[in-house]
Amino acid sequence: MQYLKLETGMKEDGDQVIFSGTMRTAGRRLRDLKRLVFPALGDRPITEIKRSEIVGLLDQIQISNGPVMADRVLAALRVIMNWHTSRSDDFRSPIAKGMSRTKSKERARRRILSDEEIRKVWTAAAKAEGSFPALVKFLLLTCARRSEAAEMTFAELKGGDWELPAARNKTGLNLVRPLSEAALDVIRSQRRDGSRYVFTATNSLPIVSFSKRKAEFDKASGTSGWRIHDLRRTSRSLMSRAGVNSDHAERCLGHVIRGVRGTYDRHEYYDEKKHAYGALATLIERIANPPKGNVTPLRSKA
Repeated sequence: MQYLKLETGMKEDGDQVIFSGTMRTAGRRLRDLKRLVFPALGDRPITEIKRSEIVGLLDQIQISNGPVMADRVLAALRVIMNWHTSRSDDFRSPIAKGMSRTKSKERARRRILSDEEIRKVWTAAAKAEGSFPALVKFLLLTCARRSEAAEMTFAELKGGDWELPAARNKTGLNLVRPLSEAALDVIRSQRRDGSRYVFTATNSLPIVSFSKRKAEFDKASGTSGWRIHDLRRTSRSLMSRAGVNSDHAERCLGHVIRGVRGTYDRHEYYDEKKHAYGALATLIERIANPPKGNVTPLRSKA
């Protein structure tokens, strides 16, 4: 008889999961299951778990952890149930359409920082000490995801390039970012002190406690209402404003170009990405320290 825990491939000598995708995504899903699902359903035979039980569990998760977390758990359970369905003659997944708590279009954010906000954020980050303000600057300069940059190690730096390994990339592919001089200056400002991580407050672990640090930074910068991920969207918008080719900008973000072009065009666009990051850094510098009488605001769409 199969149990929910066993369907994830969990063993006493280590965790093995059935999830596809990157190690980062699989690990996050397993952590969600351990914390929110296994205490309630982990020891139940998978064939006996009813849809009403899953709905009730999702209701509790939505109340205590929010609707987005409920949908993350639902996605993980869907993978497990579908996996078992594909290997059983009789089992049918209890997951059905309409169980999601949010819609992707409703979750999508359009928020980007205005020129004034960029100026305040950049000025505050330049004045402050510590890993978090430096991380904020680095995110603006690289369009990187928070986890990518926060967990960056010195071993991933090759000369002036940041080589993000496939295991840490959402797309599951290696990504080379030819860093601008401004981004390299941010890295140089971080003391190594034996740590393998670039941005760390403990010298042994990557930077954590983002909510608390972000709240403190908001006070210092005089800004609010933006999230760390909005920096990525802001940087992408700035690239367009700087005249960077759209395909080149998307590659800087680490996005995969779909369709026939993505399949057959294996050019790495190293020089194009290097130019894009340089143009981004130049524009950010101009926004942060504008020539007098020549300030053009970048309006955001909330």
